[in-house]
Amino acid sequence: MRPLSNSPLGSVLGLVLLASSSLGTAGCNKAVSHSHQPGSDEVRQFAGEYPIRVVCTIGQVTEMLKRLGGNHLEVAGMMGPGIDPHLYRIVPADIKKLSEADAIFYNGLHLEGRMTDTFVQMARRKPTFAVTEGLVDRVDKRLREPPEFAGMYDPHVWHDVALWSECVQDMAQALSKFDPKHTADYQKNAETYLAELTELHTFCQQEIAKIPADRRVLITAHDAFGYFGQAYGIEVFGLKGVSSEEEKDLAHQEEIQKMLIERQIPAIFVESAIAHRTVEALVEPCRAAGWDVKIGGELYADALGPAGSDASNYTGMIRENVRTIVGALGAE
Repeated sequence: MRPLSNSPLGSVLGLVLLASSSLGTAGCNKAVSHSHQPGSDEVRQFAGEYPIRVVCTIGQVTEMLKRLGGNHLEVAGMMGPGIDPHLYRIVPADIKKLSEADAIFYNGLHLEGRMTDTFVQMARRKPTFAVTEGLVDRVDKRLREPPEFAGMYDPHVWHDVALWSECVQDMAQALSKFDPKHTADYQKNAETYLAELTELHTFCQQEIAKIPADRRVLITAHDAFGYFGQAYGIEVFGLKGVSSEEEKDLAHQEEIQKMLIERQIPAIFVESAIAHRTVEALVEPCRAAGWDVKIGGELYADALGPAGSDASNYTGMIRENVRTIVGALGAE
């Protein structure tokens, strides 16, 4: 076993407490990038013992770093299956992981809202990367800025496989700068992973196109599938906004109920990390009005599926979601 990092746990705890005290201002930040090394494009190069200890937040980012890093990285995730990152609160075990880490990777775009300030502060002490930062820096036109999300970008970029692929390329470059000794391996691993994602993107396009155009409507608990709809040609409606932390708007729910009945949409979908009752509340009012809408299945919006399931990795999660949607809405 390698010795613990010299960074004291108390320092990390102090940063966590500082971030907690500033949560009230997070929602006021505009859709801009968090620069982790102000005034410099250089990344501090790794000079420790291998494997490099990396801590990630959500499962999608954790898997990305495992695929890119191979044997050169020892990757630990903070959020497991069924965990809602919008509501996640840091725990003592996380503080220990962060203190011992050589580098930190997170989604960014305020997905990890309660911890974003922590990561920005920790970047002063160790390399810390938001995997979506390159999209913001390049002002990618595919980034969504929903009006109800207070001028911030929608963080659920992994639901557009092509957009997530760009994040993979960015992190391969980041690892190469951080650990130039193994650049060839990081680039090779990226090429292998990107080939799989290209195939996955095509799968999504072909399968969603099988749904009759008038039934390509996806209704879920919160607005997590906007990128999915934008990329694959399906209308998306969430009972809550981009963050699952928002309260459900009853007037908005009534609008969705009316639309379901008028357009005779056959199914609506629950999410793995949000209480099913949020969506189930639509069923009885629709039935009372004469339209028998069904729960089409469970989708993985913010978290991967449980270990051993088809959705336990990123490509499996996306494929499982697509199969569930197509199966419930009906292929031609």
